[in-house]
Amino acid sequence: MEAVLAQPRGFCAGVARAIEIAERALATYGAPVYVFHEIVHNKHVVDDLAARGAVFVDDIDAVPRGALTIFSAHGVATAIVDRARERGLRVIDATCPLVTKVHLQAQRFSQRGHVIVVIGHAGHEEVEGTRGSVDGEVHVVGSVEEIAALPMQAGTPVAYVTQTTLSIDDTRVLIEALESRYPDIVGPGLDDICYATLNRQRAVRSLVKHVDLVLVVGSQNSSNANRLQEVAADHGVPARLLETADDLDAAWLAGVRRIGVTAGASTPEHLVQGVISRLRDLGVGQVRELPGLAETTRFRLPEMLRASA
Repeated sequence: MEAVLAQPRGFCAGVARAIEIAERALATYGAPVYVFHEIVHNKHVVDDLAARGAVFVDDIDAVPRGALTIFSAHGVATAIVDRARERGLRVIDATCPLVTKVHLQAQRFSQRGHVIVVIGHAGHEEVEGTRGSVDGEVHVVGSVEEIAALPMQAGTPVAYVTQTTLSIDDTRVLIEALESRYPDIVGPGLDDICYATLNRQRAVRSLVKHVDLVLVVGSQNSSNANRLQEVAADHGVPARLLETADDLDAAWLAGVRRIGVTAGASTPEHLVQGVISRLRDLGVGQVRELPGLAETTRFRLPEMLRASA
């Protein structure tokens, strides 16, 4: 058997920045450092930071008054920002700049009198943060059926933004459904889907041409990892999502000659290499990497951590 690695895969600039923020906060200010929600959606990253003194909470009131607190890469609602200020928390914002861009777009549309539609997965931290960043009317849709059920009448000024980690194809269908129902709707097109999400999905589209099975290394609650699995399956290649090499079932490899491997944007490369090592144990000989984009995007650290960088 042969293993074929997608390129690019794994950490994006927003995830790398959020993790570095947490690491530098611990090194500079010492434990404990409180983090509102998982810093990124990867259990192993979260567990590693927790072992070093990060305390993850889902309720901002669980953070002691005045404590150093990090907002996760997914962004937070305005009410959380206000509550943190009321409690005197020292906040470091690790929100991905591309998510912040979506918040600002939604706020501008709302201030101009538009009802906001967020295309995304209801309940996801990023979507809830975007929804909560807007003062006016907001609706979240994740299907054509939900678009059909929107309460606004034709002629209502409507604008949309999207979650950054969605499937390109699925989002295009939803935008078309919104445009059909609200011909004067405004929005960014597919531009809100982040460059890293686009690059990883395109890499999987290339990967499926060469393999019989795709393994996506990522957490079950990672939106972008789940979308990679869906992209492979939508192109006719069986795909499995696994968090570590321990999840790899040898039965998946029956009759398989070429195995594609990729990773979600919040997956550390060492977990990918662990899967490769396990595949070698199961009979994989050659391992090769497909050519692909070399990502060079980097996001600046918050000012209070730049000196330590």
